[in-house]
Amino acid sequence: MLLVTGATGNIGRDLVRELAGTDVRALTRDPARAADLRAEVVAGDLEDPSTLPAVFAGVERFFLLTPGLGTSGVANALAAAREAGVRHVVHLSSSNVLGHPMPMMGRWHHEREELVRASGIPFTILRPGGFMLNALEWRESVREGYVLDALGPGRFAPIDTADIAAAAARVLTSDGHEGAAYVLDGGELMTVAEQVAVLSRALGRSIEVREPTSPEEIVRSRFPAGAPPALAEALLETAALMRADVEGSRTDTVSRLLGREPRTFAAWCERNAAAFG
Repeated sequence: MLLVTGATGNIGRDLVRELAGTDVRALTRDPARAADLRAEVVAGDLEDPSTLPAVFAGVERFFLLTPGLGTSGVANALAAAREAGVRHVVHLSSSNVLGHPMPMMGRWHHEREELVRASGIPFTILRPGGFMLNALEWRESVREGYVLDALGPGRFAPIDTADIAAAAARVLTSDGHEGAAYVLDGGELMTVAEQVAVLSRALGRSIEVREPTSPEEIVRSRFPAGAPPALAEALLETAALMRADVEGSRTDTVSRLLGREPRTFAAWCERNAAAFG
């Protein structure tokens, strides 16, 4: 039995689809949101340990994704998994843990990684970089004809969350990945302006790129509805580091794991064009 936590999120849904044909259980706090999933849907909450014994019963391997900034959900999941005799955990972390010095966002993920390493359960850690999906946060401003760009000349290789799910499925269903930490990124090093140009072509309309004029605008460029103070501080730090990285870096991990090249940002834009109105 394979267990997917975060099963109703973007990565979790794709992962459940990737695991079609296997014995897969999908964990959600709200089973109504998982009605379309082709899996055994179970209700539970990683923040409530009393709900977890039944969730982990019979599970051999599981995908661990926890939202928010804390570590309690990770600790609860690992304790329940250990009690149930789970023999492999695939944990979704972040490439931010690789920063020197490690940024705030990296430290949050590092704390979770340390819990996974100390659990005694064989593990694999996935460390994706920036998501193509984050471009959806431009929807409202794109409808007004512009995108706020806090990264300027900074380059990174955005990854399609569908590729993260495909990599997770490969690791969950094959041997030889125990103890590994895989950095996952896309195949194209891009600035935000270059991403916007690709999106503009997909939508068939002009989109202006504007530089934020204040820290508050930088936060809104990533979280249009605002963010809690700690997250806003971490975002500003990350934006400054990414802006300074004018060369960027990428790995071939996705192609090695999947035997194909990562999906392109142009393909993502074509697939998600309707979301921009």
